Amino acid sequence: MIFVALAGAGLASYAQVASHAAQREKEAELLFRGNAFQAAIASYYKKEQRYPTSLETLLEDKRYPMPVRHLRKLYADPMTGERDWALIDAPGGGFMGVHSRSDKAPIKTGNFLVKNQGFDQAQRYADWKFVHSPPGLPARVEKSPSK
Repeated sequence: MIFVALAGAGLASYAQVASHAAQREKEAELLFRGNAFQAAIASYYKKEQRYPTSLETLLEDKRYPMPVRHLRKLYADPMTGERDWALIDAPGGGFMGVHSRSDKAPIKTGNFLVKNQGFDQAQRYADWKFVHSPPGLPARVEKSPSK
């Protein structure tokens, strides 16, 4: 009976560690995908001097003789498992960034890349905003409308 209780406690603690590790993997994937969207928006903006109007525009821009691909594929949000990214509106139209719709609290609270500065203050994954801001505009949008 004692062995069964100890085995149950061991399995419970293992499940908690495995869950924590899975959450950290999702966070790493969110950072990768969010930064990929940010780079794609920057690439689009550099070429067009305006922001994209849809995520699909980043996949294949057919206005050129050779279609331009700013983003390899439309990634799903690893926190929600859906392609339901919230878009951050840009001044003058289009969107200048994306963020997750997840209200879960992040595990990672430090040691972010310079371009992800401010994420250490985030209370939820939705506060990790991946924004492209050209010189002259603020780098971070505090309160942004979401689509």
